[in-house]
Amino acid sequence: MSTSPVELDEPEVDEITQLARPWVTIVWNDPVNLMSYVAFVFQQYFGYGKKKAEKLMLEVHEDGRSVVSTGSREEMERDVQAMHEYGLWATLQKADQT
Repeated sequence: MSTSPVELDEPEVDEITQLARPWVTIVWNDPVNLMSYVAFVFQQYFGYGKKKAEKLMLEVHEDGRSVVSTGSREEMERDVQAMHEYGLWATLQKADQT
């Protein structure tokens, strides 16, 4: 009886590519929240300084959206959920799709 190696079908995942393509949290402009509140949320939740929080808030206001955090999918799902809890409209997507 001869035994030969068995090939298993596994997805071809390049770990380096996966690490190079993190996920992002995007906060979108809405007609409800005040700009000062959006900046406050960024400072409270992400721990950003006032200057960075205001810069991101202005991107949301002027460009309609801003990438506010980057990381693993799980981390970005957590950030999106937190933004929803603060009443902000947020989504996540792969970084190279922004």
